[in-house]
Amino acid sequence: MDLSLFQNHFLLRIENLIFLVTAIVSGLILLWTLVVQRGVKEIDTRAAVKLINYENAVIVDVRDDSEYANGHLPNSKHIPAERMGERWKELEKYKDKPIVMIYRGGVRSSSASALLKKNGFLQIFNLMGGIDAWKRANLPIVKR
Repeated sequence: MDLSLFQNHFLLRIENLIFLVTAIVSGLILLWTLVVQRGVKEIDTRAAVKLINYENAVIVDVRDDSEYANGHLPNSKHIPAERMGERWKELEKYKDKPIVMIYRGGVRSSSASALLKKNGFLQIFNLMGGIDAWKRANLPIVKR
């Protein structure tokens, strides 16, 4: 086999193959996150406050009972992620309103958000950083 072919062709050089493989893997990871989120947008605390104040967004806290009891957003609806499948109809009257999903780490809200999206909810937003980001921004928290 003629080695000059590998030396002269840009994509076939070893040092360039590493970059090419890295680019392909990075692209696949980005596409995977888009597919998994299924159109659910992540927003920061500032955007969440705007949605709450100006568009009457509904806040849905999907953390478990003990996390919710330790502090949550005022007027939030508490539906733990593991119960969203059986309780999502409680939110049906808010189908056309923005819904801000609150969580601790993100995994639980993604599945809960996807379930709402599948059932016709149009405006679902996950709060980036979850409750911890809300606390870091010194926004109101209530305990009950």
